[in-house]
Amino acid sequence: MNIEQARFNMIEQQIRPTNVSAPDVLALLGVVKRENFFPQEQKSLAFFDTGLPLVAGVISLTPKLEARIVQEVAAKKTESVLIVGADSGYLAALLAHQSRHVTVMEAVPEVKSLAQANIAKNGITNVDVQWGDALKNTHFAAFDIIVITGSLEAIPENLQAQLNIGGRMFVVVGKPPVMTAQLVSRESELFFNTKQLFETSVPPLTQAIPASTFTL
Repeated sequence: MNIEQARFNMIEQQIRPTNVSAPDVLALLGVVKRENFFPQEQKSLAFFDTGLPLVAGVISLTPKLEARIVQEVAAKKTESVLIVGADSGYLAALLAHQSRHVTVMEAVPEVKSLAQANIAKNGITNVDVQWGDALKNTHFAAFDIIVITGSLEAIPENLQAQLNIGGRMFVVVGKPPVMTAQLVSRESELFFNTKQLFETSVPPLTQAIPASTFTL
């Protein structure tokens, strides 16, 4: 298998057609080697338009969704990032190249260990992978960007509260078969603006609790 040809095909045939056109994002996909975040038996599959099984029943994001996330949040070198859900560590690696620092919160120990190992193996030093449930976190820190890698039925207020003014949150909201990727921007202390980006479908965040359907 010609790895570089497979990478080129991934970028040109999968990622560009899904409205990813930012030159810095496309260039970054050639710098951060996606195959390095998967075991040997999956390396040839790392460029396919599909999620791959990781550990503990978790399925990775697809390459085109990862690229779209990076483009939509548009991280800057001065900004800090929180990723809720470690995945393979590849998305954290992409954002680490564009931002000042990335904090990853992962509630499943096996996934946390996998992502941490992949980050270290690839020599990335500005990513901190932590074990914990960000949806229940009461120790508030402020971030410029928050990315949630699994779908939610509703956005927790505690996560929105951790956005700096001018900050952005990428989140997929809904339940099958209707889910929408959203970009939530904090315009002021009290005002948030939500932009509907595109329809998609991703597995629920591991620790997410379904929204209540109880009514009076």
